[in-house]
Amino acid sequence: MATKSHFLDTSGEADSVWIHTEPYSNRPQFKPLAQDIRTDACVIGSGIAGVSVSYELVQRGVKVVMLEARDILSGESGRTSGHLSSGIDSGFVELASKRGQDGAQMAVDSHTYAINRVGEISKELAIDCEYRQLPGYDISQYEKGQPGHEDDVKEFKEEVKKMNELGIKASYQEGFAIRGWDGKVDQRDAVTYPGQATFHPTKYILGVLKWLTQQPNFQCYTRSRVMSVEEKGLLNKEVKVGTESGHTVTCMNAVQATCVPLQKLSVVAEMEYFRTYCIAIRVPKGSIEDCLLYDSKDPYHYVRFTACDDKDDYLIIGGNDHKVGQEPEDGRYAELESWVRNRFTQAGSVDYKWSGQIFEPVDYSAFIGKNQDQSNVYICTGDFGNGLTHGVIAGKLIADEIMGLHNEWSKLYNPSRIPALSKVPGMIAHAVQINTQYKRFLQSDIKDIEDLVPGTGGVLNPTTKTPMAVYKDDDGKVFKFSALCPHLKGVVCWNAAEKSWDCPVHGSRFGHDGVGIMGPAKGNLPPADAAAEALLKQSSAA
Repeated sequence: MATKSHFLDTSGEADSVWIHTEPYSNRPQFKPLAQDIRTDACVIGSGIAGVSVSYELVQRGVKVVMLEARDILSGESGRTSGHLSSGIDSGFVELASKRGQDGAQMAVDSHTYAINRVGEISKELAIDCEYRQLPGYDISQYEKGQPGHEDDVKEFKEEVKKMNELGIKASYQEGFAIRGWDGKVDQRDAVTYPGQATFHPTKYILGVLKWLTQQPNFQCYTRSRVMSVEEKGLLNKEVKVGTESGHTVTCMNAVQATCVPLQKLSVVAEMEYFRTYCIAIRVPKGSIEDCLLYDSKDPYHYVRFTACDDKDDYLIIGGNDHKVGQEPEDGRYAELESWVRNRFTQAGSVDYKWSGQIFEPVDYSAFIGKNQDQSNVYICTGDFGNGLTHGVIAGKLIADEIMGLHNEWSKLYNPSRIPALSKVPGMIAHAVQINTQYKRFLQSDIKDIEDLVPGTGGVLNPTTKTPMAVYKDDDGKVFKFSALCPHLKGVVCWNAAEKSWDCPVHGSRFGHDGVGIMGPAKGNLPPADAAAEALLKQSSAA
């Protein structure tokens, strides 16, 4: 029997903490699409956005078919840190300066809705997913007495004023210290704000999916990779969703709930793509205040908690973000561990280390709604560090738009919006920086395949041939793939932390076995020899 590729379960070699109490074996199994079918709406992707959109549509009587390229919940929703926050990475002062006071208000209202909606659905469907509301705290990255601390405090006070204008009951508390912070590092003083939340994301998503599978107007197919989404007709348009196996779903509306749309450019070119890192470290149960914690570093550290066992909880800390494929992964987990131990001396063992992907729009707002230049195709992308709340927002906003209902949030999240003039220089700089990544056509990670240590990979770039992505397994067997990303032919990089091939141009990712795990590339990494072809075939079919 063929060995199942780990990349069919998740988008990295490392496992997240969420499998500690909800292992992959608990996830439902579905069959691949094996025939052409018709439905009202086709939802592509089985993460929180896809499941939320499906839930809201099914509740309204719409017939929904969900397609997933790999197995259920194999994308970024299973690799998140689990926070539900109305806070925005850019801060509300900055957001209001770019999107206006009304735009900032819509951001607060929509994320607050999402926080509460998860609680409502958890209660209605009796999903035991650790959902709880708790406070959020923002602290300086600098210790008290350092010059940077006072600068942060000044910005904190401006942010508190804006948050209160928008209806968030925030306050600046001088001398505030989190219960359980017993290390020598003194970062007292904080912005405090109630009404945030956290939960176990995979338990929640699987709970909603369980309800969906019991409904007569819902079907789900896995191992059904979508390769095309095309509108047909002039007046009464319908959408043809084509899969890798050659089957088609014909529908009135299609929703690409795939982290990033499976297309060449448009909104794809209006985002930056980052890797972010997390660890889960044991702390004695109840020894530290249950909260959401963020510091002012860029990129910032973020902290929350989840259940471990009868004795301990897990403190989850994340941060150390960098652009996909453009920096090494070395030392990032160690820095996170050191940060925790210097502040919470009761911290125990680190049981989980993993990374995820973040999509940052240049104007600080996600893209949710009708895709650019299309009438019946919808997208949800640009999570900006709030993928869970954005996924729930997409459930309501896209369902409302499909049903022809007005939703004022569409003004903020409209994928066809025109960026503010103040963002144009940043967009140009981003485009230039992305284009410089094609320099890898002139670079080679290794001089010879013999240079590779077993269990690693690297790009071999002969001057007279196409670059090759070479993977050597633990037994020393070599597999060669094309190093050109199928999206726009960027040369991929080896990600040692997740044993994957990552494209530095627009963030597409592939397992070491070539399995496509992140768009905008639609397919797998093309094999370049018989061994790689056999491995990819085995991994995709297992």
